[in-house]
Amino acid sequence: MTETAGRKNLVDVVGLKMYFPVRRGLLKRKIGDVKALDDVTISIKPGETLGLVGESGCGKTTVGRSILRIYKPTDGYVAFEGEKMSDVKESELKRFRRRMSIVFQDPYSSLDPRKNAGSIVGEPLLIHKLVDNKHAYDERVKELFVMSGLSSDMTDRFPHEFSGGQRQRLSVARALAGDPSLIICDEPISALDVSMQAQILNLLQRLQEENNKLSYLFISHDLLAVQYISHRVAVMYLGKVVELSGAEELYSNTLHPYSKALLSAQPVPDPVVEKTRARIILTGDVPTPLNPPAGCSFHPRCFMAKKECSEATPALRDVGNGHFCACHCV
Repeated sequence: MTETAGRKNLVDVVGLKMYFPVRRGLLKRKIGDVKALDDVTISIKPGETLGLVGESGCGKTTVGRSILRIYKPTDGYVAFEGEKMSDVKESELKRFRRRMSIVFQDPYSSLDPRKNAGSIVGEPLLIHKLVDNKHAYDERVKELFVMSGLSSDMTDRFPHEFSGGQRQRLSVARALAGDPSLIICDEPISALDVSMQAQILNLLQRLQEENNKLSYLFISHDLLAVQYISHRVAVMYLGKVVELSGAEELYSNTLHPYSKALLSAQPVPDPVVEKTRARIILTGDVPTPLNPPAGCSFHPRCFMAKKECSEATPALRDVGNGHFCACHCV
């Protein structure tokens, strides 16, 4: 991993709230809000990978799309390279979109089946006018293929002619075309088999080692993959960040009860350790973001909950060594 300490932040997400209105009836009367994000604050440094983990529906993807300004936040703000995205006019977004890109979860549906692979990878070069002529365009496309672990003679093939792992490499090549500072990796390995997952993780890591200013927001529910690739990890629950720290610190000194439950559910390849370690089984269902519980949103399922947890929302506070936790019991 590259060293990221002391660098100015590439991305600052401050007090981010993203509420989606719920409407019913013929008049589409608003009856409430789905609180997809509720006061999220995180940062990403140049050359850093921030892992974002949590159950499905906790708001991970919404964070990524808010950074890209696919969504306009209800409150709070996102700053990219020191500039607030909310202050950027629609007509000026294009220059930021070159510096930010995304790798989607499903390599089967994120590539246009009507275009060949070269056109898919080269499209950002044309949109952002990064090449001057056809020769420069062809050479850059071939270079992106090689960088992503694909043969440069595959440019004329169509997406259906590639395997799942190769399609995801195509997605990575397309994401690299604009020479971005930040790539949002939204569950990039969940649709792949285990061997392909390892190859994509190694590819992302190699690209970052070759360009120490390239940053990732790595969104996943795979805790082992996040541990492998991330410098820091943020754990989300019901639209909030409940724990944030360096990857090694989080996995060796887990503090929040929800994080402990997540880690206990992760399989361990050592059968001796797997047989002896304790499992934390959470009771109840995840509350709805339409009507989250008062106080700590995790307290209805928490095995450490006390009276204070149902009355006051815990702040995400530094408990030492850059380790942040939002829990009254820590």
